[in-house]
Amino acid sequence: MAKDETADTGNAATGGGPAPERARRAPAGAAVLREEKTEAIRAAVFEELAAVGFARMSVEGIARRAGVGKTAVYRRWRSKLHLVLDVVAALASSGLPSPDTGSLRGDVRMVLEVAAGALRHPMAAQIVPDLLAEAARTPELSDALKTALHDSQESVAAAVLSRAVARGEVPPGTDTRLALDLLTGPLYWRLLVVRDELPAGYLDELAGAVVRALGATG
Repeated sequence: MAKDETADTGNAATGGGPAPERARRAPAGAAVLREEKTEAIRAAVFEELAAVGFARMSVEGIARRAGVGKTAVYRRWRSKLHLVLDVVAALASSGLPSPDTGSLRGDVRMVLEVAAGALRHPMAAQIVPDLLAEAARTPELSDALKTALHDSQESVAAAVLSRAVARGEVPPGTDTRLALDLLTGPLYWRLLVVRDELPAGYLDELAGAVVRALGATG
């Protein structure tokens, strides 16, 4: 019978005899995985990636940082690659917001604000470039990053453009991928490649430039 991840201390009232039957038992051959441990491990992955990078990170280091045993990690993921893939997939599912401010400029400005906040995070500055470098050697990671960093955001750009077309702000057939490149490319370059701060008013200027580049008429 498989046990869960909590210690069974027995029943002191019966003189240390067998514990009473629990109301709910795990099915034979299955482990009950505590959600708080799962989340602690996921958080430890980000910290470990930022501290040592993908190549040097290990299941031992992740477990130590999460305050769990290695077995707790291996119950959930087969390897550090699968653990990182899971974390990347979670990022993809969160994605960028799909704002509806009533104008293309307002929508673009809001997306830029959220994206800049995410890229400014100290962990993002360490993790994203490192994972992109590793992705060149690991096809599974490359595919996962493409989904997390591009495909999941493309639907946001498509929604923003669709509303702008309906309002008559941009012509039908405006390239969604070009819009996404214009939205995220300058921020990635400035914050993660050049590693420069954004001057005051930069996001407003960038929003205006993006809107003009997309051929907005409003």
